[in-house]
Order: sequence, then C-alpha cells, then structure tokens
Amino acid sequence: MQIVLLERIAKLGQMGDVVNVKDGYARNYLLPQGKALRANKANLERFEQDRAQLEARNLDRKKDAEAVDGKLNGESFVVIRQSGDTGQLYGSVTTRDIAELLSENGFDTARNQIVLAQPIKILGLHEVSVILHPEVTSTVIVNVARTQDEAERQAAGEDVTAEQADEEDTIAVEEVFDEGVEVNLEEDAAEAEAEEATIEEETASEEEAEEAAAETEEEATAADDAEESSDNEEESED
Repeated sequence: MQIVLLERIAKLGQMGDVVNVKDGYARNYLLPQGKALRANKANLERFEQDRAQLEARNLDRKKDAEAVDGKLNGESFVVIRQSGDTGQLYGSVTTRDIAELLSENGFDTARNQIVLAQPIKILGLHEVSVILHPEVTSTVIVNVARTQDEAERQAAGEDVTAEQADEEDTIAVEEVFDEGVEVNLEEDAAEAEAEEATIEEETASEEEAEEAAAETEEEATAADDAEESSDNEEESED
C-alpha cells in the first residue's frame, strides 16, 4: 500500500514522504495510530493544507519528549522476580511490565514505546530503549533481581548468580565435614596402618591354621597307610 507519512517513522521516512508498505502494517498500525494516510489525491491535498499545523504539532511533541528524556534517560528501575539458582526467571519481564513500571514511577508510557528484542528471562541489569518520540529515544536500566538487597548489589556491580554458585559449593563441603571437626591427616594415616597390620595378622593366622590342618591330615593319612600295611602282613602269614 502507498501511504503519506504524517510523522517521522524509523526505517520508513520523514513527515510528508510517500512510501510503500505492507497492507497489514498500514491497516493495523500506521493508519489507526494516525501516523499516515493513504496516498491518494484527496489525502495528499489534505496533507499539504495541514502541513504547517502538523509540523508545529510535531515540534511541540518533540520538545515534550526531550523534556521527559532529560529526566528518564539513564534511570534505573528495579523489577523483583523469582528465579532458579542459575538466574533463570520463573516467567519473564515483558514490554507491558516495563511500561507499567515506568508509569508507576511517573513516566506515562505505552507498551509499544518499549523496545525489546525478546522478553527478559534472566537476572541482571538490562538496557531497554523507550521511544518517546520518532526523533527522541531514551535508554533505561531494568534491574531484575530476587530481592531489593540483590538489586542494590547488582547495581554496585556484583554478580549475585555467581555468589549463589559459591554458596552451593560451600554447602556441599559442609555436608561432607561436620562443623567444628578438624581433620588430622597423621591420625588418619596411623589408623590406616593399624587396619593394614590387623589384616596382615588375620591373614597370617588363617595361613597357619591351614598349614596345621594340612599336617594333621597328612599324619592321619600316614597312620591309615601303616594300619592297612599291618593288616596285609597278617593276612599273608595266615
């Protein structure tokens, strides 16, 4: 669809430019928002008649936006969310959430003024663009944290997710060693040697017992052989 722009539109053109856009983009956004008109003869004539008024209105809006930008640009806003140990949020922070947050802090904004490539899904400091006017854009910091204390520490440059990992490692070590118990390596080595000596003694005792049993068995076999030989001799004499 061919349209005439009533204000500057990023990546399209300046006020008064006649451009071609997709029909859906024109019907669903540009025309309903009053940002453009269909580029037919009647509308082009109308635009030329109203051009001075449109430019004056645009200048006023730009000045208002610049005044807001002076207060908003560079500001930081805290969003409290629950997350896992790795910092991954249970949910996300969307353009609607940020617009409501700014409005709560005195900056009247709509979700279509917030620029996010994708919803925020992790703890940390996130730069977000806010389009106040086609020619004025502010940048704010959205500080996503689990608590207000964490938000303050993140603002100071701390990585709270790294600290969480350190705490988990410490807990894991404490689960292995009871609190207040000192580990004496020399005592452990002595205990290991004593256990080894005990095993050797038990092994030697078992070997001696086996040898004694073997000797007893040999003696019994010899006695049986002698008795059998004596019996044979007696039979021969008979």
